[in-house]
Amino acid sequence: MRFFRPLATVSAVTFDLDDTLYNNEPVIRYATQQLQLHLKQHYPRAGALTPSEWQLINRALIAQTPALASDMGQLRLRALRQALQNDVDASDIHAAAQSCFDFFYAARSDFKLDDEVHTTLEQLSAQVPLIAITNGNVNAKTVGFEHYFTHILHASTARPMKPHPAMFEEAASLCGLAPQHMLHVGDNLEKDVMGAHRAGFQTAWFACNRPMNINREPPTVLPTVVLDNLDELLQLCLGKCS
Repeated sequence: MRFFRPLATVSAVTFDLDDTLYNNEPVIRYATQQLQLHLKQHYPRAGALTPSEWQLINRALIAQTPALASDMGQLRLRALRQALQNDVDASDIHAAAQSCFDFFYAARSDFKLDDEVHTTLEQLSAQVPLIAITNGNVNAKTVGFEHYFTHILHASTARPMKPHPAMFEEAASLCGLAPQHMLHVGDNLEKDVMGAHRAGFQTAWFACNRPMNINREPPTVLPTVVLDNLDELLQLCLGKCS
């Protein structure tokens, strides 16, 4: 654990999810592969699309509706609707796209948290309120960690994704706290550390999916503290949580 500025009283903790509590890259890779196999089996024209072609669809959709850049679920659903046009009658596209999206979403949330993460969240949630703030769309109930959080805020067309301050401000409002008594924990130095800092939060940088070297990921702003292990949050809260 390494401090870059003093830590004030912590009355609530917000968490990023992807790559903070679990390694998200292999989860998304697996879910994408499963969706591709599903499409090839049931919708061969959509299943033949290359990753570059999917990217072109996504870019065109975001150009038409910029708010989709903050809503990965809606973006994927609309991309599926467009991709399925050559496989499905127009009257059936919405149902087919939703079915494919549900297939992907189930695979995307098909993993388990490490026992150590469960232990940390369980002990921490007994001391202070926890709120999740994520740009992704994982199903926390399916994975089995929903109950640790009083709220889970997902970026959407109505909630701009981090580093926009909207979700940080909403979390502080839900807790009825001044931002300076909130601590945000996340892996991304721009979306989490910079975004939370600019919203007035204290920040803890922690990435579960890679070596943490602040010289290789130069920050716009330094975090309050860099964690070596997630359970160090328990040590912090022994003297700083209220």
